[in-house]
Amino acid sequence: MTLTTVPFDDDHFHEECGVFGVFGHAEAAALTALGLHALQHRGQEAAGIVTYDGAQFHAHRGLGQVGENFSSPAVMERLPGNAAIGHNRYATTGEVAIRNVQPLFGDFEFGGLAICHNGNLTNSYQLRNQLVRRGSLFQSTSDTEVIIHLIATSLRRTVLERMVDSLRQVEGAYSLVALSKEGLIGVRDPLGVRPLVLGKLGDSHVLASETVALDIIGADFVRDVEPGEIVVINESGVQSHHPFGNRPSRFCVFEYIYFARPDSIVEGTGVYEVRKRIGMELARETPVEADTVIPVPDSGVPAALGYSLESGIPFELGIIRNHYVGRTFIEPTDQIRHLGVKLKHNANRRHIEGKRVVLVDDSIVRGTTSLKIVEMVRQAGAKEVHMRISSPPTNNSCFYGIATPEREKLLASRFDTEGMAKFIGADSLAFVSIDGLYRALGEVKRDPKAPRYCDACFTGDYPIPLLDFEQGSLATNLSLMNEIA
Repeated sequence: MTLTTVPFDDDHFHEECGVFGVFGHAEAAALTALGLHALQHRGQEAAGIVTYDGAQFHAHRGLGQVGENFSSPAVMERLPGNAAIGHNRYATTGEVAIRNVQPLFGDFEFGGLAICHNGNLTNSYQLRNQLVRRGSLFQSTSDTEVIIHLIATSLRRTVLERMVDSLRQVEGAYSLVALSKEGLIGVRDPLGVRPLVLGKLGDSHVLASETVALDIIGADFVRDVEPGEIVVINESGVQSHHPFGNRPSRFCVFEYIYFARPDSIVEGTGVYEVRKRIGMELARETPVEADTVIPVPDSGVPAALGYSLESGIPFELGIIRNHYVGRTFIEPTDQIRHLGVKLKHNANRRHIEGKRVVLVDDSIVRGTTSLKIVEMVRQAGAKEVHMRISSPPTNNSCFYGIATPEREKLLASRFDTEGMAKFIGADSLAFVSIDGLYRALGEVKRDPKAPRYCDACFTGDYPIPLLDFEQGSLATNLSLMNEIA
């Protein structure tokens, strides 16, 4: 038998990371570790924290989850200081190696700078090549390091000026936090695709990917960092800068569908309520005669509740999730590998047998997990299985910080809805419409000339230039961008 890594969630999209920062608190490292715990859903492969004590920087990074790296008092004692930043990483096709664990750190003429980010730079390959030709030596395969080298080679004077100079050269979707001796810095890309919020804990200030990271430490939500805004936090308070001009926001709509924790408030809207409303839209758009509505846990639960509420069909937890499954286990045979989905999900037969079932999930990527879930429900005795998906068909790859396969591996790019239903073995399959999704978000419908959200994975409308992709093959650039994310 061999020890093998099994990607149990390989048929879902994965957010690539979460960021957190705090300034002005004696327990900065401990608060950062707690914040990263709350953001664990955004990345499980690695975690890191860098602190500053007024004289020097301290760092601890490790592979694995937050609890595996920051539960030891000895580790936390080595992270003194009243300012800290932290990062959770989700590795995609790139190597899972300690050299890629953020925050990354560099010594500059102005002093040290630690930086971490969530998202993807769509011209990082081009910038990296230019920097290497100019003599830069890269220590990782992360596109975060591209930003560090741009800062290092900038001729501007201050840390802020160098960062602005560097970010004006990049294209992409990102939120980042950085720490220097001058303070804590938070930045959101000009379109605001990736999230970042500002909070306050007593006299301390906090930056985080989601509001749940504020909740866990008892901090108050102040506001969302605005698209294209740079906030600098130091002893003087919070200073706001808008060096990139004003552009219409294109926040990632998939944060509402899947990525964000349901108890987060995103862009002023509760994620849980949005997901329930999407389920209600699904019930109105694609009704079906059935006996029970069953979510695919955990991400399908709010939408299934909404579907049940609107349709009047009873809601049941007909599939139970095992929350204690890691991503690695002893796997002796291909037969056991095939049973992998049952390590995470098990049918609650009593609420399935003899019934017409509506299965609700958030998305279909490759379709392999949906196929196994439908098969499991049928084996539990369901008379009919009708699949309902709380997102439109995903037929385009994401280049903005989400781990997705090449377009030809997306089920929706290979089949129409009827063909997808046949592939997964469902009696019927339906997705919420793009206009239904926008209605659930409070819009009348999607405006094709000025959509409010980034929905490129559904529509192919990419709001940020795909410079690396346009100069190479799909497979090459997707593999590269996933590797360096």
